[in-house]
Amino acid sequence: MHNLPQYQADPLEGPRLWAHIMYGLHAFSALSGVLTSATIVGAFLFGWPSIIAVILNYIKRGEVQDTWLDSHYRWQLRTFWFALLWGCVAGLLAITIIGLPAAILVLFATGVWVLYRVIRGWIALVDRKPMPVPAA
Repeated sequence: MHNLPQYQADPLEGPRLWAHIMYGLHAFSALSGVLTSATIVGAFLFGWPSIIAVILNYIKRGEVQDTWLDSHYRWQLRTFWFALLWGCVAGLLAITIIGLPAAILVLFATGVWVLYRVIRGWIALVDRKPMPVPAA
């Protein structure tokens, strides 16, 4: 008999693939905000790809509890919910003419922040590194 090395499948490969898919969906939404007349934040929050990614995240996150991948799932959710919070702040600022410049600045800064978080998270996932998120 041949002594072939035995390779054991990593049980986190499936959930890791889902994390890649979710980062891809978020990136697609954010990129559509860059390339179209939509804002990055608007496309990220209200685009179908990001909404699907958030739903998938909530469905699949139980599979990664207490693993390094949990930080990526939480990183993605925190990115979405904090972007929504800052989008609401911008909406409140935009109600008045005086607050409109501030609203535009908040939307721009939030858009750059969303791009940063999607790119940073996806690179760390490729390198199999956890994200720095507060404890759950």
